[in-house]
Amino acid sequence: MTDVHRQDDPQWLDDAEMQAWLANSAIMISLPAALDARMRRESDLTFFEYMALSVLSEQPERSLQMSELAARTAASLSRLSHVVGRMERRGLVVRARLPGAGRRTVATLTEAGRGVVVAAAPGHVAAVREYLLDHLERRDLAALTRIGGAVDAAVRAEGAAGGQ
Repeated sequence: MTDVHRQDDPQWLDDAEMQAWLANSAIMISLPAALDARMRRESDLTFFEYMALSVLSEQPERSLQMSELAARTAASLSRLSHVVGRMERRGLVVRARLPGAGRRTVATLTEAGRGVVVAAAPGHVAAVREYLLDHLERRDLAALTRIGGAVDAAVRAEGAAGGQ
């Protein structure tokens, strides 16, 4: 067998690649679960709810089209719609249809929602520091940013190609 792989042959991971993949898999699985558990315990929000509220809180007029909010939270529109509906029933957000063609909807953070996200933010930041940032050296931050950006770009490119 040669080192040249046929296109349909898997390109198996070498030892260094496997170690990197396993370490990253641990982050992808354990970090969101830990953040979710802590957010639920401390703020009565899921991690995803917090992220959606946080994105809205940073927008002009605290509003964003649902499709853009889905993109910024890396969620399907269906998942986001379900979660926003739950938050709407709690009085944290309101939704409104935009005039014109298409089924465009905007989500807007309410004052109650702003209060909830502001109250939850210190605990979220503490958890991010405790679970991730406090275990890194300063130089690791640039590498983590570069790696996260590269992975996100690859995933978004695949998503865009799959949608064509």
